[in-house]
Amino acid sequence: MISFLVALAVLIGGYFIYGLFVERVFGIKPDRPTPAITHNDGVDFVPMPGWKIFLIQFLNIAGLGPIFGAIMGIMYGPAAYLWIVLGTIFAGAVHDFVSGMISLRAGGISLPEIVGQELGSGVKQVMRVFSIVLLILVGGVFVVTTSGLIASLTPEALDATFWAAAIFVYYLLATLFPVDKLIGNIYPLFAVVLFFMAVGLVAVMVFGDVEMPEAFAGGLGNRYAADLVSTHPIMPMLFISIACGAISGFHATQSPMMARCMTNERQARPIFYGAMVAEGVVALIWAAATITFTGGYEGLSAYMADPAHGPGSLIHEISQSWFGVVGGIVAMIGVIAAPITTGDTALRSARLIVADFARFDQRRFWQRALVALPLFVLTFLLLQIDFNVLWRYFAWSNQTLAVFTLWACTVYLARRGKMYIITFIPAMFMTVVCTAYLLVAPSPEGFGLNHVLGVSMGCVLAGLFAGMFVRWKRALRPEIVPPVAD
Repeated sequence: MISFLVALAVLIGGYFIYGLFVERVFGIKPDRPTPAITHNDGVDFVPMPGWKIFLIQFLNIAGLGPIFGAIMGIMYGPAAYLWIVLGTIFAGAVHDFVSGMISLRAGGISLPEIVGQELGSGVKQVMRVFSIVLLILVGGVFVVTTSGLIASLTPEALDATFWAAAIFVYYLLATLFPVDKLIGNIYPLFAVVLFFMAVGLVAVMVFGDVEMPEAFAGGLGNRYAADLVSTHPIMPMLFISIACGAISGFHATQSPMMARCMTNERQARPIFYGAMVAEGVVALIWAAATITFTGGYEGLSAYMADPAHGPGSLIHEISQSWFGVVGGIVAMIGVIAAPITTGDTALRSARLIVADFARFDQRRFWQRALVALPLFVLTFLLLQIDFNVLWRYFAWSNQTLAVFTLWACTVYLARRGKMYIITFIPAMFMTVVCTAYLLVAPSPEGFGLNHVLGVSMGCVLAGLFAGMFVRWKRALRPEIVPPVAD
């Protein structure tokens, strides 16, 4: 219990200490007009109160990622605790804040445009395709996971297929309606339910009749079953398994949507940095709840070894066992709301990205529908892929997107003479992680190479990128830095 409480305290403290430091490094300007004021169109650029934007951003990024990811990540052992806490404070929240502020300063532009401005037009084209693919993957993944969870609570007639269709209809409405009509009204309520679930789990673990194992008892070694350790090394697998809840490239696709609704730059730290910390808290709580409910790492391995068990069944059992029937249903609603409200904003962001690079006006309903419908067709086709494969592709592409974003943020800060080291170090680390995963992961998502070779090649590539950056930085002169509005 002590390790959990200390980790929780450090995570929350990171918002007030390191979050403030990052804010000062970037430099906010409260008097600067925001895109919501200068580009108000009543559809995507809509001023909203800061508390509502925070709840929307939190629900946008939370999804099942910090829950499923934490459950699968804690199987690696206590290193998951460290990754959630340190990853959130020094990587994920910094990634979200800096990318969100860049979008805010640049008129609410989408992620590919941000990356293109800093890394060049060639990278911009790659990012346009990559971002849309990731967002469609998010929509598809969360339809599959959520429909199954809802079906477990309803009569057999209302099966997963029925709920998948219902979720699709909702996704379409949320993608097409003005942001303040559907998303702005229901998200805060769902966010409160999700917070209720998280607080309830903590209350049971701290004050309830359960015994929470000490996370770090026995050291930091890999706690996967002995026959699986060789195929599930902590580096890089842990850092891919826990994406949401530590660092997630997907968040950078969501921040511009909220940047279009903010009315003051003072809102940036609680909305961008703070929402990421809140997600890290959710991941930490579910990691602790997982090993508490299963009796420790060995109990968790035994539970997951059963083909009938998985993250979804574990969530259901924890909710029913700890909260009873009524409380369990409320908790499950919180868990279900998270992925639904992430999937819809993912597809909404995909619409905005397409509209941005096509320069296609989105003020009229039919214009939004013309862009959205092909995206929904592609999402439906993805549902035909095996979920386990779909999730692994999502996890890797998610972290790879974070790599692009972090390098773009690093260049942005360097151009303006700011302390770029805050994004440079996370960019280096995540470059190693994503390269190593692609090389060592088994087929079909990886090449299945030797672990040491894969990690070494990841380090070489990160070093190459660092060398290119240093060379570019040395050649940088104030006179060649393009004028900026900030």
